[in-house]
Amino acid sequence: MVEKENDIEELIDDMISGGNEFVDHLKGVLPDSLAETLTMFHESNIANLKKIKELVKTK
Repeated sequence: MVEKENDIEELIDDMISGGNEFVDHLKGVLPDSLAETLTMFHESNIANLKKIKELVKTK
């Protein structure tokens, strides 16, 4: 089970870093209003992924 938890945590970390790269790229392409909305959505997504990661650690 520990190995699966580590795999899940690694996947979450990869999702966060991949999302960061994706958002950074799109912020240069999108108009400011859309880039700001995308950034807020991404920050919310990161918060949720971190909550999932903590839940996995406690189980």
